[in-house]
Amino acid sequence: MKRILLDCDPGIDDALAIALAHGSPELEVVGITTVAGNVGLEHTTPNALSLTEFYGMDVPVAAGADRPLLRAPDTASTVHGATGLGDVVLPRAGAEPEPRHAVDFIIDTVTSSPGEISLVAVGPLTNIALALRKEPRLAEWVREFVVMGGSYTRGNLTPAAEFNIGADPEAASVVFGAPWHPVMFGLDLTHQARATAEVRERFAGLGRLQDELLGPCLDFYGSNRQYRDEGPAIHDACAVAHVIAPELFTTVPARVDVEISGRFTSGMTVTDFAPEAEHNALVATELDRRAFWDLLTDSFHGVARAMAGTNR
Repeated sequence: MKRILLDCDPGIDDALAIALAHGSPELEVVGITTVAGNVGLEHTTPNALSLTEFYGMDVPVAAGADRPLLRAPDTASTVHGATGLGDVVLPRAGAEPEPRHAVDFIIDTVTSSPGEISLVAVGPLTNIALALRKEPRLAEWVREFVVMGGSYTRGNLTPAAEFNIGADPEAASVVFGAPWHPVMFGLDLTHQARATAEVRERFAGLGRLQDELLGPCLDFYGSNRQYRDEGPAIHDACAVAHVIAPELFTTVPARVDVEISGRFTSGMTVTDFAPEAEHNALVATELDRRAFWDLLTDSFHGVARAMAGTNR
């Protein structure tokens, strides 16, 4: 069983990524850390706490950075709703966040189990950059590091920049400049993971998980104009799925640098696949769609069964 630490900014697709991690028998979730991103930290942290309680998870949640390293905060509230989960309002969690800052929680968790923790970041990379600055050996001690962010062809924050990278490009530059080889799940890959009507039919029978969270969240997410025709892209779950079943993805070695000063290209992940380039990452390019949705459906059914058992 792999042990996973998830750094996130819940966020609708973050909510699905957390459910996937929790419902997978191949994973043990050792912690969740939050960062400002899709919405502010005042929402991402309560959302993480409420989601873990809703799913029945016993896992610490630690709050992290409430703003980018150098820039003014930006959000994606038009996509995720004012509080991050569309129109869904979960009960306020009874638990409180970890007393430790997310940066210290990440460092402590990884250093206490070197070589064992799969670190997955699906929001802006502020917490990860700060953790690397405080403990550079973090890059040596993780089992693997997976990022949902970037793209080699497009953006969604700007024509050049994907949101998670563009929200804090200075942090992303620190992270991609560290001595590890992240696996980058950018828009080119995640747009292959769309929750179409056919996919959503597979979620029938999930009880409260479907009725109170998945259905309303995906309805809200899918109402965004960029998703109306093909269904919403479930970006963050792709990164978690790679930890569970890397064989579902084609990855290609590449050199990834983050543009931090371009007038029109700030936040762009400049990706060079040339064999002679000094590769510093693996970039996901192709998804086995059917197997991916099989994995998510099985995991969601596991979560739903556990929720039903808890509420009998």
